[in-house]
Amino acid sequence: MFVTPAYAQAAGGAGGAFASFLPLILIFLIMYFLLIRPQQKKVKEHQAMVEALRRGDQVVTAGGLVGKVTKVRDDGEVEVEIATGVNVRVVKHTITQVRSKTEPANS
Repeated sequence: MFVTPAYAQAAGGAGGAFASFLPLILIFLIMYFLLIRPQQKKVKEHQAMVEALRRGDQVVTAGGLVGKVTKVRDDGEVEVEIATGVNVRVVKHTITQVRSKTEPANS
C-alpha cells in the first residue's frame, strides 16, 4: 500500500534517457568505421576492377583458376583461356585478382 523507495527514485529526468542511449550510439559508430565502411570501399574497388577487365588481362578466379581473358561479353561473363586451346566462360564477379593488365591500344 505504501510506495516503495525504489519506485520513488525511478522518476528520472531527460538527461538520463540520453545517457542510456549514448553507449549504443558509440558502439554503432565504432562498428560503422571499423566494419561497414571498409567493406563498402572493398566492394567499390572490386566493381571497378571487374568493369576495367579487357582482353589480354591475366586473372585469378575465385575457384583458383589462372588464365588470360580472351573475350569480354556484355552479359556479365568473360572467356578465360586456362590452357592452350581451353577456354571457359566465367562470371565477371568471380574474378578476384588481375595479375597483369594489358595496356589500352593507342588510337
